[in-house]
Amino acid sequence: MQALLNTVVPVALVVLSGYLLGRRVAMDLTTLSRLTLYLLVPALIFDAMYRAEYSREGLLGLTLGFALTYALLYLLILGAGRLLGLFPEAAKGLLVCSLFPNSGNMGLSLTFFALGEEGLRRAVVYFILSSVVMFGLGPAFIRGGGFREGLLFTLRLPLFYALFLGLFFKALGIALPFRLDEGVRLMGQAAIPVLLLTLGMQMAKTPFQIGAFEGVASGLRLLLAPLIAYGVGLLLGLPALEHQVLVLQSATPVAVNAFLMTKEFGGDALRVARSVVVSTFLAFLTVPLVLFLIGVR
Repeated sequence: MQALLNTVVPVALVVLSGYLLGRRVAMDLTTLSRLTLYLLVPALIFDAMYRAEYSREGLLGLTLGFALTYALLYLLILGAGRLLGLFPEAAKGLLVCSLFPNSGNMGLSLTFFALGEEGLRRAVVYFILSSVVMFGLGPAFIRGGGFREGLLFTLRLPLFYALFLGLFFKALGIALPFRLDEGVRLMGQAAIPVLLLTLGMQMAKTPFQIGAFEGVASGLRLLLAPLIAYGVGLLLGLPALEHQVLVLQSATPVAVNAFLMTKEFGGDALRVARSVVVSTFLAFLTVPLVLFLIGVR
């Protein structure tokens, strides 16, 4: 129980602080989001890659586990949508809510508090894979095209340069002069609190309204996805830490970017926006169950 509280309470405190601040003070969320996307998260990724000690088997297993979890979830949601006879806009919205987890704002933070630095470094790998799917395949999932444009957009994001540079310096054993690595690490350490504060402020701008769509979307995202990930991890025989990261990252709420994707490429944007808020609130009830499932007690 103590480990559960030590994981959930710090995250909830920072999100709540951002929520209260967003309710009372006019904040420029666009600037904060860009600061995080273009500077703080790339610094976190570079630092994680530069300092990490990975096994090839663990990384390959995590990548394969991610791919299988996504593929199974996609097929299940697609089949369910057709069986239920959902309208195209609703089906697209449900698909987006189910496939795109908040592996950045919420996922990195939860993994750090639950599994420490080593868990965070593996969560960074999951986050990058998730970003590729979201921005590269997302447009194709939603409107049936746009794969090339989405992938090119993804590859222009600084997080990929940070990934490759970190791996490059690590592989060659290059030591950065003048303790530059400590400066990068300092910026990376700012990423998690800023991500959570931004999430809280974004939640303050969207009303909490739960209906059938929001309930189903949240259930798929918070319960079905981690159960699939858990089964996939067992099937692949993943190492314990990689298995825990795969399940915990899969248990995060609907990504904020899911709303932006539906607004840009089609789908029920309003319901997706409400699903982001509802699933984030409900995550503080379901995440402790997932932590218990993966052995964090």
